[in-house]
Amino acid sequence: MDMTIAEAQADMRAGYLSGGTGILASALVWLVAATVAIYSSNKNAVWALLIGGMFIYPVGLLICKLFGASGTHTKNNPLGKLAGASTFWLIFCLPMAYLIGLQNPSWFFSAMLLIIGGRYLVFATLYGMRLYWILGLVLAAVGFALAVLNATAHMAATAGGTLEAVFAVICVVQHRRWGVS
Repeated sequence: MDMTIAEAQADMRAGYLSGGTGILASALVWLVAATVAIYSSNKNAVWALLIGGMFIYPVGLLICKLFGASGTHTKNNPLGKLAGASTFWLIFCLPMAYLIGLQNPSWFFSAMLLIIGGRYLVFATLYGMRLYWILGLVLAAVGFALAVLNATAHMAATAGGTLEAVFAVICVVQHRRWGVS
């Protein structure tokens, strides 16, 4: 049976708590990277974000299950392929961000904010939520502004983590208000 776009989006919201747990997992990785930048080095902070980023999806799923969601979507949901495609796009952008970071480590974090902001724009379609347009555009704008201002790596990573933490709470609250299980 074919799903409508609205049904597919509702299925995604139900399975993943409207994506709020993934945003929270990402926020935690950004904040770990910020801490590493403060107490170790910018180079180690870059690696903390890259390596930690590999755990965002599984940690997000674990948080989903802790909150009582399935952490999955139905097999015939066509939006699952879009989620996968956006993940590959993110992975393809990582070498570019890394090379930018070789010029200036804080630019790596600014570039990642732009890249991840762009990925969240896709989530607006995945989940059918305008919140992701706002999150994506805010992250991209902050990433660009921090690059222009030549902000430190820990400031950029802290900004990313803080913004995502705030949006994770907003997303989960909005999800609960909708009464989606």
